[in-house]
Amino acid sequence: MNSEHGFNPAFNMATIRQAFSEAVERVRMPTPTRLRDLIRQIRAARTAAEERAVVNKECAYIRTTFREEDPVWRCRNIAKLLYIHMLGYPAHFGQLECLKLTASNRFTDKRIGYLGAMLLLDERQDVHLLITNCLKNDLNSSTQFVVGLALCTLGAIASPEMARDLASEVERLMKSPNTYIRKKAILCAFRVIRRVPELMEIFLPATRSLLSEKNHGILITGVTLITEMCENSSDTLMHFKKIVPNLVRILKNLILGGYSPEHDVSGVSDPFLQVKILRLLRILGHNDSDASEAMNDILAQVATNTETSKNVGNTILYETVLSIMDIRSEGGLRVLAVNILGRFLLNSDKNIRYVALNTLLRTVHADTSAVQRHRTTILECLKDPDVSIRRRAMELSFALINAQNIRTMTKELLLFLEKADPEFKAQCSSGMILAAERYSPNTRWHLDTQLSVLIAAGNYVRDDVVSSTIQLVSSSPALEQTYITNRFWESLQVANHCEDKQPLLQVAVWAIGEYGDMFMYGPNEDEFERPTESELIAMYHKFLTSAQVSITSKQYALVSLAKLSTRLQSCVEEVQALITSFGSHLNVDLQQRGLEFSQLFGTFKHLRPALLEKMPAMQVSRLSSQNGESSGSYDDNSPDLIENGLNDEQIANESNMNTMSENTNILLDLLGGTDLAATTPVTEVQKNNTLNANDNTTNNHDFLDLLGLDMSAIATTTTTNAISNSLASNMNNILVGMGGGGGGGSSTGGGIDSVGLGDLNNILTNAVVPNASTNGNDLSSIMAATNLISPAAIPLDTSRLNDPLATTAASNSIGVPQGPKLTALNQNGVLVQLVPVRNQDGMQIFMTATNSSSSIVERFVFQAAVPRSFTLQMLSPSSSVLPPGGVITQEMRVVSTSNAALRMRLRISYVIDGVNVQEQTEVSGFPDATSE
Repeated sequence: MNSEHGFNPAFNMATIRQAFSEAVERVRMPTPTRLRDLIRQIRAARTAAEERAVVNKECAYIRTTFREEDPVWRCRNIAKLLYIHMLGYPAHFGQLECLKLTASNRFTDKRIGYLGAMLLLDERQDVHLLITNCLKNDLNSSTQFVVGLALCTLGAIASPEMARDLASEVERLMKSPNTYIRKKAILCAFRVIRRVPELMEIFLPATRSLLSEKNHGILITGVTLITEMCENSSDTLMHFKKIVPNLVRILKNLILGGYSPEHDVSGVSDPFLQVKILRLLRILGHNDSDASEAMNDILAQVATNTETSKNVGNTILYETVLSIMDIRSEGGLRVLAVNILGRFLLNSDKNIRYVALNTLLRTVHADTSAVQRHRTTILECLKDPDVSIRRRAMELSFALINAQNIRTMTKELLLFLEKADPEFKAQCSSGMILAAERYSPNTRWHLDTQLSVLIAAGNYVRDDVVSSTIQLVSSSPALEQTYITNRFWESLQVANHCEDKQPLLQVAVWAIGEYGDMFMYGPNEDEFERPTESELIAMYHKFLTSAQVSITSKQYALVSLAKLSTRLQSCVEEVQALITSFGSHLNVDLQQRGLEFSQLFGTFKHLRPALLEKMPAMQVSRLSSQNGESSGSYDDNSPDLIENGLNDEQIANESNMNTMSENTNILLDLLGGTDLAATTPVTEVQKNNTLNANDNTTNNHDFLDLLGLDMSAIATTTTTNAISNSLASNMNNILVGMGGGGGGGSSTGGGIDSVGLGDLNNILTNAVVPNASTNGNDLSSIMAATNLISPAAIPLDTSRLNDPLATTAASNSIGVPQGPKLTALNQNGVLVQLVPVRNQDGMQIFMTATNSSSSIVERFVFQAAVPRSFTLQMLSPSSSVLPPGGVITQEMRVVSTSNAALRMRLRISYVIDGVNVQEQTEVSGFPDATSE
C-alpha cells in the first residue's frame, strides 16, 4: 500500500515515536497514587497532623508533575487536587491545569477540567477570564455532553462580563431540538438572569414555547426560569399573567393523569414539577383577583386529592397552603388551608409540626378565626420536647390572644413560663405583659397577672416588665394599690424570692415605699396579714445587707426606705440609722444616696415630707401593636407575614405599623412632640409661624413627613434639660431612678446624679437656675425647680442674670458674619434670624436670637431638620437664657450630597413670663449648599 491509498510512512513513524516516548516516560516516572488510594490514606490518618502530612506530601508531588508538564497523569492529579480542596486545603495552584484540561479533546479530561474550574475559579481571579473562549467553543460542540459541561460551568462561575459575552449562545441553545441540551441551556439562562438581571430580555422570547413541551425536564426548568423572571421584574410578571390557564392545565393533568412510572414518586406524579408550578401560581396570583379566581378550583383539587401518608404529599400540600394564603382566595379555601396545617400539627414528624407552626404564624393575620380553632393543639405544642417547636408555638400563642381568650391563654402561658428554659423566660414574660396591657378585663386581674409573671420569670425578666408594672401600679385606683402592695409583701415572704427574683423585689419595695401609709394603716378589705413597723424595717435591713441582692435592687430599696420615713408613724430613728450606715458604702452610688438622704433627717428635715411625697400617676409613652388580633411576634428571626393578597398600601399600613409607631414616638420624644394615641397640647401657647416658606402645618404627621425630609438628619442641641414644673415629676427622675420609671436597667440609672453634688448649704444658697452639668437631676435642681426656695427670698440682680452661664457664653459665642438674613421667627419680642455663608465644605448657617421684650426668655431651645440629601451638624449654642436686649448665637454646618435646594424645618421653644411657648416654621431661600 502506498501513499496514494492513504499510507504515510512519515506520519506512522512519528506516531510510533510518540507512543514509544510516552511508554518510556511512564517507565521513568513512577505511577501517581490513584484517587481511591489517596482517600484511604487520608482516612487512615489517626491525627490531624498525620492527615496534613499525607496531604502535603501529595500536594508536593502534584506540583512537581505540573512543573514538568506531564500530560499523561494531569487528569488524575487534578481529581486528587479537587478532593484535597474539598477537605479545606489550598488548591489554587491547580487553576491553570484545569484550563489545560478543558482545552483537551478527550471528554474525560474536559469533565475533570470543568469540574475543577467550577470549584477552584471565581470571578475574583483573572484566570477565570481565560476560560471564556474555551466555553464558547464547547457551546458549539457537536457532542451534547460537552455542550452540557460548558453550560453547567457557565451557570456556576459566570461573571457579568462572561454572561454578556455568551448570553446569545445560551439563548440559541434554548431553542435546540435536543431536550438534554435545551434543559441545560434553560437552567444556565436561569443562573445568568440571577447574576445579570438586565439580560432577561434576551431570553424572554425563548420562554414562550416552554410550557407547551411534553418533556417534564423542560417543563420544570422552564417554570423555574419564568419564576425567576417574575420575581425580578414587575413588567415581566404582568407579561406572564396570561400563562395561568396553561399552568392550571399542566397541574390538572399531573393530578388527574394516570400512573406514569417515569415520574412517579411514592404514588405522586412528579411532585417536583407540582411544587414549582404551585410556587409560580402563588407569585402570579398575588394581588390579582382575576388570576386568583382562575386558580381557586385547581388549588382546591390539589388540597383534597393529594395523599398525605408520605412526605411527598405533605410537601405538595404545604406549597398549596402557601399559595392559597398568599393569593386572593375564597374564604372556604383559606379555612381548608388552615385545617391542613392543623393536621400537620398532629403529625408525628417534628419537622412537619415545625413547618405547620411556622406557616400558621405567617398566616394568622390573614384568617385569625380559622387558626383559633386549632388553639388547643397549638398550646399542646408548648410541651413539645423540641426547642424550636416550643419557640414557634409560644410566638403563635401570643398571636392568638384576644379579649375573649385572654384569661385562658394567660393561664396556659403562665404554666409554660414556670417550666420554660431560661432562654424563653425573657421573651415570654415581655409578651405576656404586652398582651395583658391590651386585653386585661379589669385592673385587679392585670395586677395579679403582672405579679405572676414576675414570680414565674424570676431574674430573667426584662427591664420593660419592671417599668411596665410600676407604671400600672401608679395609675391604678388607691384600693388596688393597697391590694397589690399587700400581695407584693406576701410574695417577699417566700424563701429565695429576694435572691432569685430581683425584678420582683425592685417592684415590691417601690410599691411599699410609695404606698406604705395605705399598706400599713389603710383599710384592709382583703384581710391581709400586715407586718409591724419593726418587721418591715427588719425586712429592709435584710435586703440592704444581703450579698445576693444586686446594686440596682438596693438602690430601689434605699429610696423606698427613705420614703417610708414619711409614711410610718414611728421607727423613724431606725430608718435614719439604716440610711446613715450607707454613707460609707463601697458603692459610690449607694454612698451618695445614703449621704444625701441623711441630710434630710438633719438640717433639712422640714423638707423631707415634701421631697418624698407620692409620685403622680405615670403615663404610658409606648404604643401597643396596632393589629387588633395579635400582640405580634417577638423573635427577630420570625417569618414574614402572609397578608392574603392585600395591596401594597394595605401591607405597608398593617404589617409595618409597629415600626412606624415606634419610630414616630422616638422622633416626637426627641423633639418634644405629643403622643399619637392622644394628641394633647405640649405647651400652653403653641403657634405656627410661616416666614420664607410656602406651606406649613401643625399636625404631627405633617411634621414627621417634613415634606420629604430625612428623620436621620434631625439634629438637636440643648445646654440644659427641661426642668419639670412639679416636685413629683422631679422625684420620678431622682428617687425612683434606674431608668424609665423604675426600669432597673442600670446600676446607677437615673438616680441622683453621681457628679459631685456638694454641700446642701451651698446648694440652697446658690441654686437659682439648675446647672446644665448635672442634667437637672440633683437636689439643687429640685430645690431650684420648686417653690421650696422662693426666688423672692434671694436678691435678684439683673446684672448677674448671665453670670451662671458666663463661661459657657464666652466659650460658645461666635462672630456672626455680615450677609443676607432669613427671618425664621418674630413673635413675643423674640427675633430668630439665619445668616447662611458658603464655604469650601458646604455652608455655615449662623443663628442669632435677640430679645426686644422686657421679659427674660429662659430655656431657649433651637432644633432643626434638613432633607435626606443634606447632612447637618449643630454646634452648642452660646446660652439658653435670653435677657432683654441679649443675643444667643449658634452655628450650623450643612453639607449637600446633591444639587437639591436646601429647606430647613425648625422648632423653637422657650419660656417667657412663666409660659411655655413652642413655634414651628420652615425656612427656604438658602443659597446653593453644594461644595465649591
